[in-house]
Amino acid sequence: MKYRMIAFAVLAAFVFTANGADSFKPYVKKPDNNGVHLNAHGAGVLHHNGKYYLYGEHKIAGKAGNKAHVGVHCYSSEDLYNWKDEGIALKVFEKEGHDIEKGCIIERPKVIYNEMNDNFVMWFHLELKGQGYSAARTGLAVSDNPTGEFEYIRSFRPNAGQWPIHFPKKWQKPISDKKFNKLKEESDWDYWLTLLEKGIVLRRDFKEGQMSRDMTVFVDDNGKAYHIHSAEDNSTLHISELTDDYQDFTGRYTRARPGGYNEAPAICKYEGSYYLIASGCSGWAPNTARSFRAGNIMGEWKALGNPCKGKNPHNDIGSIKTFGGQSTYILPVEGKRNAFIAMFDVWRPSNQIDSRYMWLPAQIKDNEIIVQWQTEWGLSYFDE
Repeated sequence: MKYRMIAFAVLAAFVFTANGADSFKPYVKKPDNNGVHLNAHGAGVLHHNGKYYLYGEHKIAGKAGNKAHVGVHCYSSEDLYNWKDEGIALKVFEKEGHDIEKGCIIERPKVIYNEMNDNFVMWFHLELKGQGYSAARTGLAVSDNPTGEFEYIRSFRPNAGQWPIHFPKKWQKPISDKKFNKLKEESDWDYWLTLLEKGIVLRRDFKEGQMSRDMTVFVDDNGKAYHIHSAEDNSTLHISELTDDYQDFTGRYTRARPGGYNEAPAICKYEGSYYLIASGCSGWAPNTARSFRAGNIMGEWKALGNPCKGKNPHNDIGSIKTFGGQSTYILPVEGKRNAFIAMFDVWRPSNQIDSRYMWLPAQIKDNEIIVQWQTEWGLSYFDE
């Protein structure tokens, strides 16, 4: 009995420590209320009724963790420092042939609240089991509760048969796979970039729908929601307007930075301007983050350069490689002005369950978004 009491005291002390956090420590393992490292990768955050909800990819140990074997994990918090495990919000299916069967790829789940229907809408990047990254679909699930369980609705490639706004009439001509492949084979890199700008991949995918890989969602001040996703073989971001119930695409969308090869989009808004952080396309390996600004979310996006400043002492990687991470979400801090948390993942593809999180302070300065490395920091950072 004596040893049991000692063990219980040690366990209680550990759980109390895990629940008593009052600061962010980027890159360091982040325990939940059970003392277990948060398992919500490629995450997004929803603030609803005074509470924050974190949704992300649930990983398992080893290389198998690069595929979905469990589903989307949910956590809740009242202060952003301490997180309660709310379980699996969206579960994969055992049924063979199901869109989200065990072994598919589910990435970057994002949840938004729809006031009209008083429900919660989840969008995510989906790759069908056994097809690598060729499906390039977006998936949809809904729930009456923020913690789920979410009901899977469908997956598809968006904007089938729709040309983007601002896309020149002279380029609005679908192209066959055969012609596309021939042009790609015969083109040097410079000419290929020209073809990308003119929408060669967009035209190839016109009838069946546009590709949707790395993605996020954003609800504007007027309640209008947008789905932002890497399309056109990852060469171009698409910003797509959602219907009023947030469960479908209106068909109105625009191309952002054609041929720029931007993925991992994260977006916020400040004083009427939109700011976007993205990464280049280098697989699981980190690269230099890039940022953009627009006065209209469906308008032209101006390049601002690398938003990151400083150096990560844990891995000795500086801003040139985004401290070793990749963007996933920008969270506005409730109740504070010009206060954002830029969220990054540090991927470990050989053992994704051990992938780390870097949540860093971000602010708008001189019409640019700046992400400053901090080894340890708190929300009081924004009061200075």
